Amino acid sequence: MGFDDALNKAKGAAADHQDEANQAVDGAAQKGRDAAPDQLDGGVDKGADAAKGQIDGFGK
Repeated sequence: MGFDDALNKAKGAAADHQDEANQAVDGAAQKGRDAAPDQLDGGVDKGADAAKGQIDGFGK
């Protein structure tokens, strides 16, 4: 299996399980907010929103 095959498989899994993937991103973002100084919370949220946008795009 090449890199492209693995990437397409991961995209397919994310598309098939968008809710679970988005919940995982939310959980990771919460851990990031907890671990980072408060002034970085906006950046963590921005990154989480971008990741969820990509996940949502896999289903289209």
